[in-house]
Amino acid sequence: MRLPDCLKPRSITTQITGIVAASVVLGVVLTIAILFLFDGAAPKKGPSAAVERVVSITLLARSAASPAEADAIIDTAQRAGIDVRRVRLENLETSPRDISPSFLSRLVVHQLKSFRGIEVIEGVRYPTGPDHQLVVRAGEHTALIFGASPGTNLSGFKWRFILAPTALMLTIVLVFLLLLSLYGVRWIIAPLSAVADAAHSFGRFPGQEHMIDRRGPREIAQVTDALNDMRTRIRSLLDDRTRMLAAISHDLRTPLTRLRLRAERVVEQELRESMLHEIEQISHMLNETLDYLRQDARSESMSRIDLPSLLQTVCADFANVGHNVSYEGPGRLTWTCRSTALMRAISNVVANGVKHGSSVVVNLRVRNDGAAEIDISDDGPGIPTALRDKVYDPFFKVDDARSTAGDGFGLGLSIARDVVKGHNGEISLLDRLPAGLTVRILLPAAGESRMARQRHAAGPVATATSLAQP
Repeated sequence: MRLPDCLKPRSITTQITGIVAASVVLGVVLTIAILFLFDGAAPKKGPSAAVERVVSITLLARSAASPAEADAIIDTAQRAGIDVRRVRLENLETSPRDISPSFLSRLVVHQLKSFRGIEVIEGVRYPTGPDHQLVVRAGEHTALIFGASPGTNLSGFKWRFILAPTALMLTIVLVFLLLLSLYGVRWIIAPLSAVADAAHSFGRFPGQEHMIDRRGPREIAQVTDALNDMRTRIRSLLDDRTRMLAAISHDLRTPLTRLRLRAERVVEQELRESMLHEIEQISHMLNETLDYLRQDARSESMSRIDLPSLLQTVCADFANVGHNVSYEGPGRLTWTCRSTALMRAISNVVANGVKHGSSVVVNLRVRNDGAAEIDISDDGPGIPTALRDKVYDPFFKVDDARSTAGDGFGLGLSIARDVVKGHNGEISLLDRLPAGLTVRILLPAAGESRMARQRHAAGPVATATSLAQP
């Protein structure tokens, strides 16, 4: 049965307080129920048993025919483990303090006073007796001195009547608190985890985004509303940027086309070729810039591909135009990714390699944790360590460390990094020995890759395939 909305706690504080209060109440109720159920079956070891022994010994001592018989009764009680002795009243002295300070002694005295014929003498003590004494008149001139609570195990009483219920109640309360806390954490934290997952996946899986469900405590619902509003505004900004890029692309390509047509009419060949080259450079820069700015607006879905085939295709494209590019790695490996985006990222890195070196090697291997590791190595001049973080910035070029070909715009690694991050992967720059640079792309394991890894382990194909044309 579900609670009405008006009775549901709204805030996290109220919910946590309710969990703790419910745990304490249930623990106390269950403790009381257990004590009531099992108290009747337990043997009497508390004040009632002590009172019975005091009354029995006192009545036997009073009914003794002679002092010797009374002493024999006392000796028998002492051998039974009861701390009792028979003294004359004149040997008692006034006690400067309460002779029965403990709760147990007061309880015994209170119960003894309800028995007819039993007289408890308070305010006196036997000088050489135990610290805690119970003095009961045994005759006209004699008294019985009982140590503490006669025949009662005081520690046992405390355990049964004080410590045991307390320990039981605390244990039950803690168990209830733990169980309810586990449920409460799931109840309270689950909406927050959903918010975190939705925020983490925002922009990573285009086409699969949805509004976060508004549920949970009031504070989390407020965060959910704020995030949904932020997502809506961000998506609106991205859509506006997409439309703006489309307009810019159209507006810029039109005059470039007119310039190209006019340049082709130039009679002087050297001037014509120079103008066409500059126009082509501008067009290429425009295309790269627009493609980079469109990265967030793309909605390519994830698909299963053969990763070695994709890498071999990239290598073949460069080899077909005369570059020395080779692939090393397994022959087959099924992977889930955005194939078009990943191919572009790999192509950008390989393009940098062939631009600044004479050969490039693309190596694929599967790590022990199941991740795919793609190393793209060239034999160029490399990149200084101090500048490796900056090369990911758009339009940044390392002219001093790399060659001065001048035909790049500093967007290749920026695009590659964004694509790899879109796959929850990592990209890093490493030194290649004896010279050159290695760009390492790490793609996290996908569920589909496990079967492929098993096939690869059963029959690996790890030959180096050179795709460079002779």
